[in-house]
Amino acid sequence: MKKILKKTAFTLTLLTGLLLVFIGGRFLFHPEAAETAFGISVPVHGNFSFHYIKGIRDLCAGAALMGLLLTGERRGVGVLLLAITPVPVVDLSLVLRAPNHIATALYPHLIAIVLGAALGIYYIFSTNKNQKHAAL
Repeated sequence: MKKILKKTAFTLTLLTGLLLVFIGGRFLFHPEAAETAFGISVPVHGNFSFHYIKGIRDLCAGAALMGLLLTGERRGVGVLLLAITPVPVVDLSLVLRAPNHIATALYPHLIAIVLGAALGIYYIFSTNKNQKHAAL
């Protein structure tokens, strides 16, 4: 059971990291499509500055998450996941406040909140506190 939980957490975390990199890339290279998938519509008149900010934020968060995961820094993964869990909370609140939001656009943000919190707690409490860290 413990091994299955460990593999499941690893797989979900890796998929989360890959998805964040994908979402970030989409906001950088296809900002209008990414905005629609996010669940809001903002008139930008060709200025995608905030889309690029979100894109690089998600891309870097995903890369950092995968970097920590693949180097075995499980406690670091947990800390990072818990630290960035407020991001989808704010994203969800933005979608909820948007006029004419589509209910299905809420699900990815809700899933991100649950995964971030659950996986973060799992990695914090399942990792040996005496584990040597790569930086030491």
